[in-house]
Amino acid sequence: RRYSTIIIMNADGRAPADEVFMCASCGIAEGDDINLKDCGDACKLVRYCSDACEKEHRPKHEQECEKQVAKLRDELLFKQCESYLGDCPICLLPLLLDPDKNSINACCSKIICSGCRHASGLLKKKKSKCPFCRHPVPTSRAEADRNLMKRIKVNDPIAMRFLGMRCYWDGDYITSVHYLTKATQFGDAGSHYQLAIIYEEGNGVERDEEKRFHHLEEAAIGGHAAARNNLGGLEWKSNRKDRAVKHWIIAANLGLDSSVKNLRSAYLDGQISKENFAMALRAYQAAANAAKSPQRDEAERDAARVNWNR
Repeated sequence: RRYSTIIIMNADGRAPADEVFMCASCGIAEGDDINLKDCGDACKLVRYCSDACEKEHRPKHEQECEKQVAKLRDELLFKQCESYLGDCPICLLPLLLDPDKNSINACCSKIICSGCRHASGLLKKKKSKCPFCRHPVPTSRAEADRNLMKRIKVNDPIAMRFLGMRCYWDGDYITSVHYLTKATQFGDAGSHYQLAIIYEEGNGVERDEEKRFHHLEEAAIGGHAAARNNLGGLEWKSNRKDRAVKHWIIAANLGLDSSVKNLRSAYLDGQISKENFAMALRAYQAAANAAKSPQRDEAERDAARVNWNR
């Protein structure tokens, strides 16, 4: 049974004055000397006065508890969120989802958009300063490492992720997993996504689909559009197409073009209505427009000219 609630009505019988919660197992009421605790699985349906009461009541509550926990998880998972990248700290426009169009400086761990980086002259000057904190740009990897470690010592998850990924590219998988895991403890969605890839590939760790799925979900909850898109693909392959469509709509709202392509396929398959598909397209376009600026366009044209001359 669920915990009971005693309602004491006002004299006129219109409104409740107090609520008294009771242990779901023994029925003892919460009071000054008795503090009830929530179910250990965080279903938020029942409370207990002791571990013994929770253990005794578990067989009666288990099935209902599992359903409620799954429901609460889905409410969190399918809630529309903002991109984990946030805004460029200089121009205050949303950062682009394409990692190649943003840069990170080891001195302050701020992610700078290509437009601000281009405008600051980082592409044209050999000696320059960080466009955000004005710290001199490191001239060697050793100097960059010292800057990173300073940021890591103050628990900067972006610095942890950056170092973790560099260790991964260098083949030091154990150190990579260490720093990425540490960054997830501070809620870094990007590190959750990278760990999902690591558990899929099995580099430095055993392949683990359960952990991969967990980290993809945590990354998606944190606003990682690519993780959300990948979750949609996994759900589609598992024939849970309604869940896949929900993931792709959220990712499209964040401005991810690959999710729009997936929604188009879902529309042709009859899994999403014309109206909802149109709404997703408009939201995608709005997100894409919000991230545009003349400086970013100029940076892209300049990069294209550099590649053309190579």
